[in-house]
Amino acid sequence: MTVKERYESAKEIYAKIGVDTDKAIETLKKAPVSLHCWQGDDVKGFDQDGPLTGGIQTTGNYPGVARTPEELFADMDKAMSLMPGTKKINVHASYAIFEDGEYVDRDKIEPKHFKRWVEFAKERGMGLDFNPTFFSHPNIKDGLTLSSPDEEVRKFWIEHGKACIRISQYFAEETGIPCVMNIWTGDGFKDIPADRMGPRMRYKDSIDQILSEPYDFNLVKPCIESKVFGIGVEAYTTGSAEFALTYAAMNKDKCIPLMDNGHYHPTEVVSDKIPALLAFFPEIALHVTRPIRWDSDHVVAFDDETREIAKEIVRCGGLENRVKMALDYFDASINRISAWTVGYRNFQKALLMALVTPNEDLQKLQDEGNFTELMVRQEETKTLPFGDIWAQYCEECNVPVDGAWFDEIKAYETEVLAKRK
Repeated sequence: MTVKERYESAKEIYAKIGVDTDKAIETLKKAPVSLHCWQGDDVKGFDQDGPLTGGIQTTGNYPGVARTPEELFADMDKAMSLMPGTKKINVHASYAIFEDGEYVDRDKIEPKHFKRWVEFAKERGMGLDFNPTFFSHPNIKDGLTLSSPDEEVRKFWIEHGKACIRISQYFAEETGIPCVMNIWTGDGFKDIPADRMGPRMRYKDSIDQILSEPYDFNLVKPCIESKVFGIGVEAYTTGSAEFALTYAAMNKDKCIPLMDNGHYHPTEVVSDKIPALLAFFPEIALHVTRPIRWDSDHVVAFDDETREIAKEIVRCGGLENRVKMALDYFDASINRISAWTVGYRNFQKALLMALVTPNEDLQKLQDEGNFTELMVRQEETKTLPFGDIWAQYCEECNVPVDGAWFDEIKAYETEVLAKRK
């Protein structure tokens, strides 16, 4: 049977439980998911040659890492050609592209240093998201940036944040698509601190100053992201979950909360937090990753929590521009283009599966207290012919169906990646 024939059969099966698969496919086609540029070069960026520091670590040494903007753009193009759906590009400030002989430090970066990213995005009809880079820099003092007691250090990073606001406004104006700008630092302490309040008050003041930079909140969506702990900051992180969420709640007119599902205690799940936050915030942002025991940033899998996150996004109206979705992982132990592709396709699968779940009927059973039938119906949806719906979605997006795309990855590795020395 052809993909279309299998789809028509599956479509009838789903129609019997009240699901319009055509509508689900069309809905997902329009939902942007932001693809992170830093998977392609192991988070190195273009503005420094030193090691990763500040709570960031990439493991592995698979051949073919992107070394230049041209190589990174080419690798992203290859990966995106294998991904269905609408894409945005997520850029870190450390990926500024300087002309020969030109260099400015992070507190002095300007929109012109990201002109090539804008050109790349506009040529492909995509939007851009942005992130100040508060790691891998010599001006991190004792593991602190925006919460540093050294006012010279703190001022440097405040100016960096303000510069990133201006660049985010530039991205949005140039592409015509709102830019999500995420503030995250790895600030914290390795051992029990003597003062927990002081760093947080300095961090709060720093964010206040960053967000005092003029911007159009309709075009620029600053986010505050938390973290539970990191490498070298095991005892205390300045930007804890309570701090980040409270800051966003007290400043709803100028920022939104961002949750990374690797940035919580192992028994916490972001899927449950999505409806909790959407009960109070018009918009939230997500970084979808795969933590293994901690914030390990493994490639996103089609696993239980990814599917639950997707369910809550769909059920809470998140695809109606309420949830800003982005991926965030980096694995240097496997083919990086495959990593990008697998993770993106898995998240798309999870969203599509959520869209072809009879959510309204299941909600009705719950509200009626009919938990026996609810359990039966939920379990039976797991063996419906979802793969045929996914295959049709890929066909309509003009990307290969499962299996076929990996041949293109292998050919690209032989023809392009293997020649990088």
